[in-house]
Amino acid sequence: MSVKRTYGMALAGVDLRKLSGTLIAIEGPDSSGRSTQIALLTQWLEQQGHAVAQVGLRRSDLVGPELERAKQGNILSPRTLGLFYATDFYDQLENGIVPALRAGFVVLADRYIYTLMARAIVRGAEPEWAASVYSMAIVPDAVFYMTISLATLVQRTFQTHSELDYWESGMDCGLSRDWFQSFVRYQRKIRSEFFKMQTKYAFELVNANRSIAAVDRDLRGRIQLVLDRAEKPETRRVRRGRVN
Repeated sequence: MSVKRTYGMALAGVDLRKLSGTLIAIEGPDSSGRSTQIALLTQWLEQQGHAVAQVGLRRSDLVGPELERAKQGNILSPRTLGLFYATDFYDQLENGIVPALRAGFVVLADRYIYTLMARAIVRGAEPEWAASVYSMAIVPDAVFYMTISLATLVQRTFQTHSELDYWESGMDCGLSRDWFQSFVRYQRKIRSEFFKMQTKYAFELVNANRSIAAVDRDLRGRIQLVLDRAEKPETRRVRRGRVN
Protein backbone atom coordinates (compact mmCIF):
# COMPACT_ATOMS: atom_id res chain seq x y z
CA MET A 1 0.00 0.00 0.00
CA SER A 2 1.48 3.35 -1.02
CA VAL A 3 1.41 6.23 1.45
CA LYS A 4 -0.96 9.04 0.55
CA ARG A 5 0.39 12.50 -0.11
CA THR A 6 -0.99 15.98 -0.75
CA TYR A 7 -0.19 18.46 -3.50
CA GLY A 8 2.08 20.46 -1.21
CA MET A 9 0.75 21.61 2.13
CA ALA A 10 0.29 19.20 5.02
CA LEU A 11 -3.14 18.35 6.34
CA ALA A 12 -3.19 19.38 9.99
CA GLY A 13 -3.93 16.52 12.35
CA VAL A 14 -3.99 13.88 9.60
CA ASP A 15 -1.51 11.01 9.51
CA LEU A 16 -1.43 10.15 5.80
CA ARG A 17 0.19 6.80 6.62
CA LYS A 18 -3.06 5.67 8.19
CA LEU A 19 -5.20 6.35 5.11
CA SER A 20 -5.44 2.82 3.76
CA GLY A 21 -8.30 3.40 1.32
CA THR A 22 -8.19 4.16 -2.39
CA LEU A 23 -9.16 7.53 -3.87
CA ILE A 24 -10.33 7.55 -7.49
CA ALA A 25 -11.41 10.73 -9.27
CA ILE A 26 -13.64 10.70 -12.34
CA GLU A 27 -13.51 13.98 -14.25
CA GLY A 28 -15.43 15.19 -17.28
CA PRO A 29 -18.09 17.68 -18.32
CA ASP A 30 -21.76 17.38 -17.52
CA SER A 31 -23.49 14.97 -19.95
CA SER A 32 -20.25 13.03 -20.52
CA GLY A 33 -21.74 10.08 -18.61
CA ARG A 34 -19.52 10.66 -15.59
CA SER A 35 -22.19 10.24 -12.89
CA THR A 36 -23.69 7.22 -14.65
CA GLN A 37 -20.31 5.53 -14.67
CA ILE A 38 -19.78 6.26 -10.96
CA ALA A 39 -23.13 4.63 -10.16
CA LEU A 40 -22.14 1.54 -12.17
CA LEU A 41 -18.68 1.42 -10.61
CA THR A 42 -20.16 1.68 -7.11
CA GLN A 43 -22.41 -1.29 -7.76
CA TRP A 44 -19.55 -3.34 -9.22
CA LEU A 45 -17.13 -2.50 -6.40
CA GLU A 46 -19.67 -3.39 -3.73
CA GLN A 47 -20.31 -6.69 -5.47
CA GLN A 48 -16.56 -7.31 -5.17
CA GLY A 49 -16.84 -6.73 -1.42
CA HIS A 50 -15.41 -3.21 -1.24
CA ALA A 51 -16.78 -0.49 0.97
CA VAL A 52 -17.53 2.50 -1.25
CA ALA A 53 -18.09 6.18 -0.54
CA GLN A 54 -19.01 8.90 -3.01
CA VAL A 55 -18.12 12.58 -2.90
CA GLY A 56 -18.69 15.37 -5.38
CA LEU A 57 -19.22 19.06 -5.93
CA ARG A 58 -21.68 20.99 -3.75
CA ARG A 59 -22.23 18.07 -1.35
CA SER A 60 -20.78 19.69 1.75
CA ASP A 61 -23.13 19.94 4.70
CA LEU A 62 -21.38 23.18 5.65
CA VAL A 63 -21.79 25.23 2.46
CA GLY A 64 -23.35 22.98 -0.19
CA PRO A 65 -26.92 24.34 0.14
CA GLU A 66 -25.70 27.94 0.40
CA LEU A 67 -23.51 27.51 -2.68
CA GLU A 68 -26.43 26.12 -4.65
CA ARG A 69 -28.64 29.05 -3.64
CA ALA A 70 -25.91 31.59 -4.41
CA LYS A 71 -25.42 30.14 -7.89
CA GLN A 72 -29.12 30.49 -8.64
CA GLY A 73 -28.74 34.26 -8.28
CA ASN A 74 -26.08 34.38 -11.04
CA ILE A 75 -24.30 37.24 -9.23
CA LEU A 76 -21.16 35.63 -7.76
CA SER A 77 -17.81 37.09 -8.78
CA PRO A 78 -15.24 34.58 -10.13
CA ARG A 79 -13.08 34.82 -7.00
CA THR A 80 -16.07 34.44 -4.65
CA LEU A 81 -17.35 31.47 -6.64
CA GLY A 82 -13.92 29.84 -6.56
CA LEU A 83 -13.53 30.27 -2.80
CA PHE A 84 -17.07 28.99 -2.23
CA TYR A 85 -16.15 25.79 -4.07
CA ALA A 86 -12.86 25.52 -2.19
CA THR A 87 -14.72 25.69 1.13
CA ASP A 88 -17.13 23.03 -0.10
CA PHE A 89 -14.21 20.80 -1.12
CA TYR A 90 -12.22 21.13 2.09
CA ASP A 91 -15.26 20.46 4.25
CA GLN A 92 -15.79 17.22 2.35
CA LEU A 93 -12.09 16.41 2.52
CA GLU A 94 -12.05 16.73 6.31
CA ASN A 95 -15.41 15.14 7.05
CA GLY A 96 -15.86 12.73 4.17
CA ILE A 97 -12.78 11.77 2.19
CA VAL A 98 -10.25 11.46 5.03
CA PRO A 99 -12.53 9.41 7.35
CA ALA A 100 -13.49 7.11 4.47
CA LEU A 101 -9.87 6.55 3.43
CA ARG A 102 -8.90 5.95 7.05
CA ALA A 103 -11.59 3.25 7.23
CA GLY A 104 -10.27 1.55 4.09
CA PHE A 105 -13.04 2.60 1.71
CA VAL A 106 -12.77 3.05 -2.03
CA VAL A 107 -13.71 6.72 -2.46
CA LEU A 108 -15.16 7.69 -5.84
CA ALA A 109 -15.02 11.43 -6.49
CA ASP A 110 -17.58 12.70 -8.98
CA ARG A 111 -15.17 15.44 -10.13
CA TYR A 112 -12.31 16.65 -8.00
CA ILE A 113 -10.08 19.72 -7.67
CA TYR A 114 -9.14 19.71 -11.38
CA THR A 115 -12.61 20.85 -12.46
CA LEU A 116 -12.47 23.60 -9.85
CA MET A 117 -9.03 24.75 -10.98
CA ALA A 118 -9.99 24.69 -14.66
CA ARG A 119 -13.12 26.75 -13.99
CA ALA A 120 -11.17 29.29 -11.95
CA ILE A 121 -8.47 29.64 -14.62
CA VAL A 122 -11.00 30.10 -17.42
CA ARG A 123 -12.55 32.88 -15.32
CA GLY A 124 -9.25 34.69 -15.04
CA ALA A 125 -7.41 33.17 -12.08
CA GLU A 126 -3.69 32.55 -12.34
CA PRO A 127 -2.90 28.81 -12.56
CA GLU A 128 -0.45 29.16 -9.68
CA TRP A 129 -3.15 30.69 -7.47
CA ALA A 130 -5.65 27.96 -8.37
CA ALA A 131 -3.07 25.26 -7.59
CA SER A 132 -2.15 26.87 -4.28
CA VAL A 133 -5.79 26.97 -3.14
CA TYR A 134 -5.96 23.18 -3.44
CA SER A 135 -2.43 22.37 -2.27
CA MET A 136 -3.77 20.44 0.75
CA ALA A 137 -5.84 18.13 -1.45
CA ILE A 138 -4.92 14.45 -1.27
CA VAL A 139 -3.42 13.10 -4.49
CA PRO A 140 -5.80 10.45 -5.90
CA ASP A 141 -4.61 6.95 -6.64
CA ALA A 142 -6.00 7.44 -10.14
CA VAL A 143 -7.68 10.21 -12.13
CA PHE A 144 -9.80 9.37 -15.17
CA TYR A 145 -10.80 12.21 -17.48
CA MET A 146 -13.75 11.40 -19.71
CA THR A 147 -13.12 13.01 -23.07
CA ILE A 148 -16.05 13.67 -25.39
CA SER A 149 -16.40 15.50 -28.69
CA LEU A 150 -18.20 18.81 -28.58
CA ALA A 151 -20.76 17.56 -31.09
CA THR A 152 -21.62 14.57 -28.90
CA LEU A 153 -21.61 16.72 -25.76
CA VAL A 154 -24.08 19.17 -27.31
CA GLN A 155 -26.32 16.33 -28.46
CA ARG A 156 -26.36 14.66 -25.04
CA THR A 157 -26.88 17.97 -23.24
CA PHE A 158 -30.05 18.71 -25.20
CA GLN A 159 -31.24 15.13 -24.83
CA THR A 160 -31.21 15.43 -21.03
CA HIS A 161 -31.90 19.14 -20.42
CA SER A 162 -34.56 21.46 -21.80
CA GLU A 163 -32.21 24.45 -21.59
CA LEU A 164 -28.55 25.28 -21.11
CA ASP A 165 -27.19 25.95 -17.62
CA TYR A 166 -25.96 29.50 -16.95
CA TRP A 167 -22.70 28.43 -15.31
CA GLU A 168 -21.96 25.40 -17.52
CA SER A 169 -22.42 27.74 -20.49
CA GLY A 170 -19.94 30.24 -19.05
CA MET A 171 -22.43 33.07 -19.40
CA ASP A 172 -20.63 34.96 -16.63
CA CYS A 173 -17.40 34.92 -18.66
CA GLY A 174 -18.53 37.29 -21.41
CA LEU A 175 -17.72 34.83 -24.20
CA SER A 176 -20.91 35.54 -26.14
CA ARG A 177 -24.38 36.90 -25.57
CA ASP A 178 -25.72 33.84 -27.37
CA TRP A 179 -26.13 30.99 -24.86
CA PHE A 180 -25.28 28.24 -27.34
CA GLN A 181 -22.15 29.98 -28.64
CA SER A 182 -21.08 30.72 -25.08
CA PHE A 183 -21.59 27.07 -24.11
CA VAL A 184 -19.42 25.83 -26.98
CA ARG A 185 -16.65 28.35 -26.33
CA TYR A 186 -16.68 27.75 -22.59
CA GLN A 187 -16.52 23.97 -22.95
CA ARG A 188 -13.61 24.32 -25.36
CA LYS A 189 -11.73 26.46 -22.86
CA ILE A 190 -12.38 24.02 -20.00
CA ARG A 191 -11.24 21.10 -22.14
CA SER A 192 -8.09 23.01 -23.10
CA GLU A 193 -7.23 23.55 -19.43
CA PHE A 194 -7.70 19.85 -18.70
CA PHE A 195 -5.33 18.89 -21.49
CA LYS A 196 -2.78 21.39 -20.11
CA MET A 197 -3.06 19.71 -16.70
CA GLN A 198 -2.98 16.15 -18.01
CA THR A 199 0.75 15.53 -17.76
CA LYS A 200 1.27 17.33 -14.44
CA TYR A 201 -1.59 15.51 -12.70
CA ALA A 202 -1.29 12.16 -14.52
CA PHE A 203 -4.81 11.97 -15.93
CA GLU A 204 -5.81 8.82 -17.77
CA LEU A 205 -8.02 9.68 -20.75
CA VAL A 206 -11.22 7.72 -21.26
CA ASN A 207 -13.12 7.94 -24.54
CA ALA A 208 -16.65 8.87 -23.43
CA ASN A 209 -18.05 8.96 -26.96
CA ARG A 210 -18.64 5.21 -26.69
CA SER A 211 -21.63 3.35 -25.27
CA ILE A 212 -22.26 3.23 -21.53
CA ALA A 213 -21.35 -0.48 -21.46
CA ALA A 214 -18.07 0.05 -23.33
CA VAL A 215 -16.94 2.86 -21.02
CA ASP A 216 -17.96 0.79 -17.98
CA ARG A 217 -15.84 -2.18 -19.11
CA ASP A 218 -12.90 0.12 -19.77
CA LEU A 219 -13.08 1.80 -16.36
CA ARG A 220 -13.55 -1.49 -14.53
CA GLY A 221 -10.38 -2.88 -16.08
CA ARG A 222 -8.33 0.18 -15.22
CA ILE A 223 -9.66 0.47 -11.68
CA GLN A 224 -9.03 -3.21 -11.03
CA LEU A 225 -5.37 -2.57 -11.84
CA VAL A 226 -5.33 0.33 -9.37
CA LEU A 227 -6.82 -1.86 -6.64
CA ASP A 228 -4.40 -4.68 -7.40
CA ARG A 229 -1.45 -2.30 -7.07
CA ALA A 230 -2.76 -0.98 -3.78
CA GLU A 231 -2.61 -4.46 -2.23
CA LYS A 232 -5.26 -3.45 0.23
CA PRO A 233 -6.58 -5.79 2.95
CA GLU A 234 -10.11 -7.04 2.49
CA THR A 235 -12.69 -4.33 3.26
CA ARG A 236 -16.13 -4.82 4.62
CA ARG A 237 -19.24 -4.61 2.45
CA VAL A 238 -21.42 -1.58 3.12
CA ARG A 239 -24.63 -0.14 1.78
CA ARG A 240 -24.00 2.33 -1.00
CA GLY A 241 -24.09 5.96 0.06
CA ARG A 242 -22.41 9.29 -0.10
CA VAL A 243 -20.04 10.59 2.52
CA ASN A 244 -20.40 14.30 3.12
